Amino acid sequence: MMGGHETQVSQVSSLKTTSREIKNMTTATATAPVAIAEQNWKLEFRFHDGGREDATGKSKRSGDCVTRAIAIASQKSYAEVWEALTEGNATQRKTKRSPKTANRDADTGVLVKRKWFRDYMTSLGFVWIPTMTIGSGCKVHLRRGELPDGRLVVAVSKHYVAVIDGVIHDTYDPSRGGNRCVYGFWKLEN
Repeated sequence: MMGGHETQVSQVSSLKTTSREIKNMTTATATAPVAIAEQNWKLEFRFHDGGREDATGKSKRSGDCVTRAIAIASQKSYAEVWEALTEGNATQRKTKRSPKTANRDADTGVLVKRKWFRDYMTSLGFVWIPTMTIGSGCKVHLRRGELPDGRLVVAVSKHYVAVIDGVIHDTYDPSRGGNRCVYGFWKLEN
């Protein structure tokens, strides 16, 4: 026979179980519409290395996202874009704020804020369109309906990616489920 205290503990335990079940049911129902909605605005992804493997014989390399995105969006060869970016890196003026390890080629990263880089992109027919300013917060994400159609080289945090008519072309999907903030993009003008 259960005493008064044991009966109360038993009732409290059953209440906890019931509230947990309710919480789980609420969470399951709340996330189902989100998953469906996410599929509606998520950009399609297509694997594309920009011709890197053909040009270098290497299938894996990190730090070449700028080269890859420009090659894909501009329809130029990976080798041609890599050469131009490597030359730009090698000839850029060194300052006291330049990295200690000078970028010698486009494999180790490209300083995309330099004038030579903007001039190169302009020479290819691209126009820079900023989507974020200091203090404005994120207004455009890497998702359907927020980027224009056309051939774009999109700047996101620590990465550049090619987006062509709403389809991501890269070696992986950098969209973070459509939540990745877009800082701006280069749009190819015809």
